[in-house]
Amino acid sequence: MEVLLDIAVIVNRDLPENKVWFKGGFCLVLFAALLVGCSQAEPPATVSAEFDSRYSDEQPALSGDGHFLALVSNRDGNRGILLYDRKQRQMVSLPRLNRQHAIAESPSLSYTGRYIVYVTSDGVRPEIELYDRVLQQPQVLTAGYRGWFRNPSVSPDGRYIAFETGERGQWDIEVLDRGPNVESDVPDELRSRLSSSP
Repeated sequence: MEVLLDIAVIVNRDLPENKVWFKGGFCLVLFAALLVGCSQAEPPATVSAEFDSRYSDEQPALSGDGHFLALVSNRDGNRGILLYDRKQRQMVSLPRLNRQHAIAESPSLSYTGRYIVYVTSDGVRPEIELYDRVLQQPQVLTAGYRGWFRNPSVSPDGRYIAFETGERGQWDIEVLDRGPNVESDVPDELRSRLSSSP
């Protein structure tokens, strides 16, 4: 505060008498600027350091519990999907998901990241696939469809897949039901809480 008063006295000494209104306004603006500059909160923590590289990383998708981050990258010399474990701060292996000469993109994750749904194309036409991290096996979901697909999204439990399809010559929304026998990716305790809430 003493420093601020000293600055105001120096400024006031140099101003003519008919500029008294300017002196007070200038001191108030200076005080407000110093107050704002000293009271700014720290920005939220990010994990950008892990992704600060010469590679192209894009199309992020978080699991429902926030534990995993899926992204599209060209780190392996091929455009594919990577999975980052935010707690362990490392990439997770996804055997058989990214194939040679195929492009995978638009990932979507179920609640704990067990199921990853994405669009893949080997140059012929795109398909929507589901990758089960427990079985380490991809499954084509759109084998009986014609046309193009984009922007798939998986429900938290992994049962429903929504996506855009161009089968009728325009973009339409389709919801695919994998059936009641799909092993749910929502933990039991959370599922019972959700079902008991009004």
